[in-house]
Amino acid sequence: MKNSTQLSDFILGAYFDGGTFRYLYFTIVMSLYVFIFGSNLLLIVVICVNRSLHEPMYMFLCSLFVNELYGSTGLFPSLLVQILSDVHTVSAPLCFLQVFSVYSYGGIEFLNLAVMSYDRYLAICCPLQYNKLMTSNKVTKLIVAVWSPPLFLNFLTLPLIVPLKRCGNIINKVYCDNHSIVKLACSDTTLNNIYGLTVCALSVFGPLIVILYTYMRILKVCFSGSKQTRQKAISTCTPHLASLLNFSFGACFEILQSRFNMNSSPNMLRIFLSLYFLTCPPLFNPLMYGLNLSKIRVTCKNLITHIIC
Repeated sequence: MKNSTQLSDFILGAYFDGGTFRYLYFTIVMSLYVFIFGSNLLLIVVICVNRSLHEPMYMFLCSLFVNELYGSTGLFPSLLVQILSDVHTVSAPLCFLQVFSVYSYGGIEFLNLAVMSYDRYLAICCPLQYNKLMTSNKVTKLIVAVWSPPLFLNFLTLPLIVPLKRCGNIINKVYCDNHSIVKLACSDTTLNNIYGLTVCALSVFGPLIVILYTYMRILKVCFSGSKQTRQKAISTCTPHLASLLNFSFGACFEILQSRFNMNSSPNMLRIFLSLYFLTCPPLFNPLMYGLNLSKIRVTCKNLITHIIC
């Protein structure tokens, strides 16, 4: 029988000794974080200050960019500290805080993408009723509906994992995650597993049903509609689909890695793929939307030109 205890910190066991290369790794990760933070913040400011962008689609995009900042900030500061540290420990409160931020980020991202697909469905399938159906009041309610459930559900995760008596404190990842902490417990974790699987299923399959339904309706309209309708659908849906596939790939691997033994895979590959859903969407979403949506692209160009001049 293993001794159980309420440990005050955790060891992140996936880190390796970078030696003299740790400063190179630190510089690369810091540059990545600065770019993510700067690009997302730029687009948030552009959308907020430009009244011509105060439309539903851009408000949902603004919510998406805020979530990218939220999720990356839950990871990168800790990652930068650990890269320079000789002992890769993190205090229990900070570990639980990271669990909350990482998982709520994922839930918000999926819901935000679902709401964006619903908005595109109304714009393409019901263009004449769009302004009546998508009012500013409804946009506000949808954004609240995007953020509230993930924050609430993941807040309820903390009372389930914080009191657990643990037989160890080594998490074989570069950041804290819920399932790794649960696996360290000596006591019965049936409730944790049921709750975790339920939240995971709701966070993934709920938004996915909305996305699949809206895109089936959009495709139906595209095949039966005019060339102009198809062009509008392609121009507005391509960045959204790319963003959805990008995030879904990272989230899918993270869920599989948490639930199955991946020790046979190379450590560097596991680290890269576990970080994918926290780094690539915040990195590529500003580029995809900033470059593909002409109104954002022109406004950003004018703002940067004004600042430089």
